[in-house]
Parts: sequence; C-alpha cells; structure tokens
Amino acid sequence: MQSFPVVEAKARFSALLAAVEAGEEVVITRRGKVIARLVPERHRSAADVFRAIPCGDDMDLRAPDDRPPEPVPDWN
Repeated sequence: MQSFPVVEAKARFSALLAAVEAGEEVVITRRGKVIARLVPERHRSAADVFRAIPCGDDMDLRAPDDRPPEPVPDWN
C-alpha cells in the first residue's frame, strides 16, 4: 500500500490510477491523516449482493401448510 499527501497525489494522479489498475491500494493523506483510499474495482456477482442479506431464524422458507410444494422436473 502506497501513501501520498494530497499535493503529491494531485501531481501524480495518472500514475496512482495506473497503480490501482495494477491491483495496488493507494492512500491519500492530509496533514498525516488518511482522507481517501483508492482501491481496485472488484467485480461483484449476484451472490455477493445476496450474501449481505441476513438469513436468520426469522426467515421462513417453507411452503405454506395449505398448499403442497410443487414438484420439480428431472434434469435428465
């Protein structure tokens, strides 16, 4: 992880973006405090989105008692 003060990051912005594209994380600081992080974009799948949904004991995934579950056709 590289760290740069704002003034230097501004002057080297294109190079910092190239480093981020290569997979590095870049931290930008002002007066020694972190104010921003440049991180590579990661591709998200649908599973990543649904993983954030809490699935506790309060979630009911059973078929209602008044209607039997529908049969699933064979994949053969």
